[in-house]
Amino acid sequence: MPVKAGTQKSKQVSSQAASQSVKAPPPKQAKAASKKKDDDDTTEMGEGTEEWMQGKTLFKPSDQLELTEVELKEEITRILTANNPHAPQNIVRYSFKERAYKPISNVDQLAIHFSLDGNMLHKDSDEARRQAAKMGISERTTTTETSTGETEERTEAPASREEAGEVEEGGHGGDSRKGKSEQKITNQFNFSERASQTLNNPLKAKSQTEPPPRANFSASANQWEIYDSYVDDLAKQERNKEKQKAPPTKKENDKSKKKITSIETQSDDISKVAKSSKIIERMVNQNTFDDIAQDFKYFQDASDEFREQDGTLLPLWKFQYDKAKRLAVTALCWSQTYKDMYAVGHGSYDFTKQSRGMLLFYTLKNSTFPEFIFPTNSGVMCLDIHKVHPYLVAVGFYDGCVAVYNLKEGGVQPAFKSTAKCGKHTDPVWQVKWQKDDMDNNQNFFSVSSDGRVVSWTLVKNELVYTDIIKLSVDGALMDGPEGMQLHTTACGTSFDFHKQTDYLFLVGTEEGKIHKCSKAYSSQFLETYQAHNMAVDAVRWNHFHPKVFISCSSDWTVKIWDHTIKTPMFTFDLNAAVGDVAWAPYSSTVFAAVTTDGKVRA
Repeated sequence: MPVKAGTQKSKQVSSQAASQSVKAPPPKQAKAASKKKDDDDTTEMGEGTEEWMQGKTLFKPSDQLELTEVELKEEITRILTANNPHAPQNIVRYSFKERAYKPISNVDQLAIHFSLDGNMLHKDSDEARRQAAKMGISERTTTTETSTGETEERTEAPASREEAGEVEEGGHGGDSRKGKSEQKITNQFNFSERASQTLNNPLKAKSQTEPPPRANFSASANQWEIYDSYVDDLAKQERNKEKQKAPPTKKENDKSKKKITSIETQSDDISKVAKSSKIIERMVNQNTFDDIAQDFKYFQDASDEFREQDGTLLPLWKFQYDKAKRLAVTALCWSQTYKDMYAVGHGSYDFTKQSRGMLLFYTLKNSTFPEFIFPTNSGVMCLDIHKVHPYLVAVGFYDGCVAVYNLKEGGVQPAFKSTAKCGKHTDPVWQVKWQKDDMDNNQNFFSVSSDGRVVSWTLVKNELVYTDIIKLSVDGALMDGPEGMQLHTTACGTSFDFHKQTDYLFLVGTEEGKIHKCSKAYSSQFLETYQAHNMAVDAVRWNHFHPKVFISCSSDWTVKIWDHTIKTPMFTFDLNAAVGDVAWAPYSSTVFAAVTTDGKVRA
């Protein structure tokens, strides 16, 4: 609203003057006023009204600012808004789209002074009708104050039997009135209360449950007690076998079948406590090897500072199984899902000592006994654990068979196994490798053997379906066939590895010392052939980080690093012993480790 005033400064001065004009008068006048007030107290009420009727005198302070007529007539407009004075005006939020902090212009100015949540519903609302229908309350007509007389007439009984008869003849109205009784309204408000539909659960005391009974038990066991318990268990088993073989007596025949089934002989089966015993065994072993378990990740040998380039490998755990003592360790593979679990393949490389094999699974949580044991009829030469499905394990044997073991299934037999009818290898299988699932989401893996075949195996229902990817041959080497035909000499595959980024590209090493670069799409020819080594190629590995680099090792004492676009090696390392295996470091593109037959590991 407009207010006459001068400038902003003059307005403040005038407001100050107005406030001062209401204040008390100077000291002399104040004394006079107080004296006059005392006199007025002694007089009657009618005498003081004249002073009250008089107008009040305004006193001008001495330091009041003098304003001109123009300044006094100047209008200053004030606009009253409904904005919340306590609402923040400098809110800033981060915008992920623009990657910058943006101020917020729209600030909520709403200020709630009072809020109350009610539990009443209007009777004519839809929700009230639904609740009334759910509770079984029918709609009844309510009476008003104006129709009190009509309701009284309705409730009155007919005066005579004739009137009652007329009503009945008119359409059995008396029956409807008797059956329909009006419900009295308890109050004058029309509402349905929500709280009436809620059941209040009774309160429970805190100390209502009783603690389970507990008891302390302790005992000691020695070798004699263990021996006696085993002897008693053996005697029980023999008695149970004799009872099963003995013919039933007459008394037993007279008993009912239901009673016989309830009195069956119970044998002490240790499989009932197998899970509990395994957990206790792990706890005992972890307490025994607690120092090793705590130190093996962070152990630093202080003597390495004085050995220049030589280091030491200290044994931590010793894993052994009595039934596999005479077998050589031919394959090792760690699980990618369970970091503490790995598989071991047992067999023999000697042709004259081929007998049996064994597949064992160990865990670092229990180093005294294997987790899974699978005996095999032939020696295990290689194995690979599936990365996505860790319970599937592909195994290659010395007799040319490949098999897939499923750890979820019980038993010691493989879930899938190749035979002579379904394209098994004719020579030992040196390496197997899981691949990505095919177009039909079937698991598949590859194998390479000394018979010169690289085969893809697919798990379809209950059988292995094989596909020959490529057949290795020696270029320029011919042999005499039947009827004077010239046949190409088959090369013996020893190892292979698939490219990390390109799925169809893979390398194959042979016993002749050559490395072939092959493709899954071409089965008749090689993409490239490298004259790599003078003896058999024991291992070939693609680099984890550089897509063009791979490494190879051989029994000719050398390790070579290659670029697959160049036929000559980039680096050659002579280790003065036959190199059995080589592997890239998973954390660096320039670090690798190699193991030699003289028992040394070089990195």
